[in-house]
Amino acid sequence: MPQSEHQAPGHALVVGGGTMGVGIIAMFLAGGWKVDVVSRSASTREGLPDACARALTALGKPADTSGLATWATLPEAAWTAIDIVVETVTEDLELKRRLFAEMEALARPDAAITSNSSSFPISEIATGLATQGRMMGLHFFMPAHLIPLVEVVRSVHTDVALAERVGAIMRALGKRPVQVRKDVIGFLGNRIQGALMREALWLIEQGVASPEDIDATVRLSFGFRYAAAGPIVQKEHSGWDTTCAVAKIIWPDLTNADGPPPVLQKNVDEGRIGFKTKRGFFDWDDESIARERARYERALRKCLEIFKDEGIL
Repeated sequence: MPQSEHQAPGHALVVGGGTMGVGIIAMFLAGGWKVDVVSRSASTREGLPDACARALTALGKPADTSGLATWATLPEAAWTAIDIVVETVTEDLELKRRLFAEMEALARPDAAITSNSSSFPISEIATGLATQGRMMGLHFFMPAHLIPLVEVVRSVHTDVALAERVGAIMRALGKRPVQVRKDVIGFLGNRIQGALMREALWLIEQGVASPEDIDATVRLSFGFRYAAAGPIVQKEHSGWDTTCAVAKIIWPDLTNADGPPPVLQKNVDEGRIGFKTKRGFFDWDDESIARERARYERALRKCLEIFKDEGIL
């Protein structure tokens, strides 16, 4: 990958055209990049131009998908032109390992090969491969075209300079990259989010509060503040002495469960998994799902404007 690649549009390959893939593809297209997409599903390939056009519109960009090319298999992609690969397939470790081995053989020696895995360390995906120095995690948050942060995750083998260049590409595409220097499970966002979710579900399990009131507490108290300042800066405002004193009282009483609580497992066993089945902790229909998705997207766009006004993005 040439040093100047982050300064001008290049050519990306996205492996997988699902929900996460669409957002990532739209990000590249919005930045003027050409994008090859490999998906085994014919229906996914056929629907990608329209799905990406909708994502571009949500970004306030022209719905131009002329730079998009879709393929059924990896060898068909324009490998001699491809500067960076982002794998976005399902969370199946063996599948990812097979794909990485195939991509290593096809990609240019200077191309970065990345995974959007939300859980598997890149060292587990790339184990045994000869060019692990150019492999790293590149973890987006759904919806990938609207959430500004992306995690660049290094293994002990990852070339630090290449990871920084991938971060520079992301920044040029309007993202805020963070460098995860150790290949820990869950990286940054999902570890912090997981700690919050564990406690929230425990509170529901114990009958302390309803799902509605849990959501209201997060959104309208500390979650509200987090749009203005992250947890570390926020405590710089309020004082670490108070945080330390409160930690001694509250932290010993927090749940340390090492698995999902019964209330979550019961929902999953009963097919209450959210929008996919139209029921979770709440009941949904097509109209309420569409209304909630539109509300959520509007709120995200408003938050983006705050960050743009502050010059963060």
